[in-house]
Order: sequence, then structure tokens, then C-alpha cells
Amino acid sequence: MSDKELTKEESLDLITNMIGQAKRNIAKGGSFYFLLWGWVVMFANLGHYILDKYDLHDQPYIVWLITFPAGIVSAIYGARQGKNTVVRSHLDRLYGLMWIAIAVAVMTLIFFTGNVETNLNAIILLFAGLGTLNSGLMLRFKPLILGGLALWVSSILAFSLPVTEQYLVGAIGIFAGYLIPGFLLKKVENA
Repeated sequence: MSDKELTKEESLDLITNMIGQAKRNIAKGGSFYFLLWGWVVMFANLGHYILDKYDLHDQPYIVWLITFPAGIVSAIYGARQGKNTVVRSHLDRLYGLMWIAIAVAVMTLIFFTGNVETNLNAIILLFAGLGTLNSGLMLRFKPLILGGLALWVSSILAFSLPVTEQYLVGAIGIFAGYLIPGFLLKKVENA
């Protein structure tokens, strides 16, 4: 193997190809996460809203337990996807770490929920919007960018509402921010 130095054009080509490969790696199967979490979180928001609004259960937050199996499914899918990825770039790792950081931040909020109880859902929507917007920017996929913005609008609206209504806004925000872009991303993946 030779230690030949790359020309500027070869270096640029190599970087462009690596970024393109990373974007393909991220996009391939990326809809799975948006669709899985979109359905789970939308139904949890709706369930919480219905249980609380109509006083059907004294612990309406119980519906959020559906996120635990979703987390396990998501982790297994991610591990399998990682094994099948031939080339992993810095951008691939950055994308994954961004979502892990957001998950840790959200779990920290949930753990200390007593301190932010009245606006917990609004804050989580804010974090979801941040991750979705950044995903859209990294993939250069406008529906995810708009989805992130929709989640931010939902967060802002939720901050101004009573707690129970925040869950209804959350369900609508997740539908607009995760499910619609997730289905559009799936369509692109299958094309």
C-alpha cells in the first residue's frame, strides 16, 4: 500500500462520498424510529389526555409505560442496524449520539418531574423538536425540518395551556412532527 498524498480534488471527493454514505446510512431505516416513537408517543399522549380529562383513572400517566417496550424494540433494531452497516462515519455516530443525548435529557426531566410537573410535556416536545429539526438538517430532508418546527410550535402552545390539554397538543404535535415526516421518509427509503 502506498502513502500517496491525495490531491485537493481527491480529498474533496473522499469527504463528499463519506458524507453521502453517512446520510444514506442515517436515512436507511430512519423512518422506523420516527414511526415507532410517533405512534407510541401519540397514543400515550391521547391516552393520558382521555384518562385525565374524563377522570377515568387516578393515575393517567400509567399509559406512558408503553414507552418501555418501545425503547427495547428501538434498541434491538438499532443494534441490528449497526451490525449491518458496512461503513460508519463520524456523522453516523454524531446522529446517534444526538438522539441518545436527547433521550438522557428527557429521562432526567421525567426522573425529576416533581420540579417541572406542570410543563413536562411542553419541555419534552421542545427536545423532540430539537432532535427532529437537527435530523432534518443533517439529512437535508425538509419534512423533518418542518416536523421539528411543528413540535416547537406545539411546545410553545403547550406551555400556555393547562396540563391536561398539553397532552392533546402533544398528540397533535407528534402526529405532525414525527408521523407525517416518518411516512414521507419511509416513502423515500422505499423508492
